[in-house]
Amino acid sequence: MAVLRNGCSVYEENGVMKLDIGGVELVQVPVEVLWKALNDPTMLTRCIPGCKTMTEIAPDAYKVEMQLRVAAVGGSFEGEISLSDKEPPKACRIKVSGAGTLGHGNGSARFEIAPEGSDGSRISFQGGGEIGGLVAGVGQRILSSVSKHLVGRFFTALRKELETPVEGAAE
Repeated sequence: MAVLRNGCSVYEENGVMKLDIGGVELVQVPVEVLWKALNDPTMLTRCIPGCKTMTEIAPDAYKVEMQLRVAAVGGSFEGEISLSDKEPPKACRIKVSGAGTLGHGNGSARFEIAPEGSDGSRISFQGGGEIGGLVAGVGQRILSSVSKHLVGRFFTALRKELETPVEGAAE
C-alpha cells in the first residue's frame, strides 16, 4: 500500500479554526523525479484537487485559482503558493494563502523526501493552518475528513502521473 500513515485534526482556538496535517506516503519513483514533480507547476495543477490554474508570479511563487466543494458548500478560491527553504532534492517548505466564496485560509507545511527501496521515495509532510469564513462553519469533523480526503486525492493523482508507464515507451 502506498500510504504509510496520514492524519489530520481540526480544532477551534480563540474563535479560529485550526488545521494540523501530516503523513507519510510512498511513491515508486526515484527521489530526483519526485522532487522535480513537486516543483513543476504544470504537474501540480494536474494533481492538486480543484486546481484550475497555477501561474508563476515570482521565482517559487504562484497564483492559483481553484474550484472546491466542502460538504454541501462549493465555490471558487484564489490564492498564492510559495516554496522556500529548499534543500534539493530532499526538503522544502510550502506556504499557502487565499480567499474566495468558501472563506479564507492560510497555512504552511514542510515536506521531506528520502529514498525508499531500490527505486522509490518516501515523502513525509507536516503542517498547519487557519481556516475562516463559510467553510469553517461546516464543522470540525467534516473539515478533518475533507482535508484528509483532499490530501489523499493529491497523492493518488501524483502517483498516477509519475508511476503510470507512458504508452508507446520502450520497455
